[in-house]
Amino acid sequence: MPDGHVLEFTGVTKRFGAVTAVDGFSARVEPGVVTGFLGPNGAGKTTSLRILLGLISPSSGTATIGGKRYAQLAQPLQTVGAALEASSFHPGRSAANHLRVYAHAAGLPASRVDEALGTVGLADVAGRKVGGFSLGMRQRLGLAYTLLGDPGVLVLDEPSNGLDPEGIRWMRGFLRELARQGRTVLVSSHLLAEIQQTAEALLIIARGRLVFQGRIDELTASDEYAAVVDAPDRAALAAALTDAGQDFEVLRTGFTVRGADTAAVGAIAADAGVALSTLQRRGPALEEVFLDLVNGVRVHASAEGAAPPALDVEPQVDAETDAATPEADHTDEHHEGGEQR
Repeated sequence: MPDGHVLEFTGVTKRFGAVTAVDGFSARVEPGVVTGFLGPNGAGKTTSLRILLGLISPSSGTATIGGKRYAQLAQPLQTVGAALEASSFHPGRSAANHLRVYAHAAGLPASRVDEALGTVGLADVAGRKVGGFSLGMRQRLGLAYTLLGDPGVLVLDEPSNGLDPEGIRWMRGFLRELARQGRTVLVSSHLLAEIQQTAEALLIIARGRLVFQGRIDELTASDEYAAVVDAPDRAALAAALTDAGQDFEVLRTGFTVRGADTAAVGAIAADAGVALSTLQRRGPALEEVFLDLVNGVRVHASAEGAAPPALDVEPQVDAETDAATPEADHTDEHHEGGEQR
């Protein structure tokens, strides 16, 4: 089984004329977990990934894979599998022939083509021309390409785009399994809810600068969460919380207990013999925290000193590509050639 490699961005800056697409970006991606790469339109995600994959050169700084730049890798396809676009296929070629070209160029056995197509569920359409594929099928073919060399590192841009609900569910499990095997899995996406269900760690950038790095549960402090509790006998519940030294706020639908988790509140009620009708943990949603970070309203300790200035407008977090706004046209997609590595 291939080993994962640490991906490291160190002071990466990229300028296109007067526009700075990436600005002193430093981050580290570890093997063994799915890491989500998030940012609003024009944040510099695609530029950063293309620098990592050797498609463009940084103005300054370095991006390495296992301590080496992409150009220094002895066997690139066996080390890194990357798909930045789902459309870079010749429409007249079959799925199998498309992959055979890359396998032959990399010196891989032809058997890897069938294995890769089977892994992503395209074995039955291996002989069909790609021009007739749906967007979801193209996504799967792009993933098959990344798996040709059985690499230890996977770098994927919007891998769930175009997949139906069943395909999205399959993709989640597949990426987690790759990480469980010890591989490094970096997934760039605008779909916050999807990343929340797939990734364990996050990198978030805004205007080319790191604004968060860490596990999803580190996005917010524990004191930002509260236990919301209710009972048919609210007087008894209030007395039990008071006796236990818990401060609480009275709501129309119960009580908010800050600084305590649901298990502790449930235990207090149980000890007092109070039956509960509601007990849940509430806190800020990922989208709320994301918007605060990229707008500069919230500064996380993992990126202190690197936070961007406040944005004038709310970013579009559900767009399909980084090129969806005029600003992005001058950063990620407009200035960079190539679709897939």
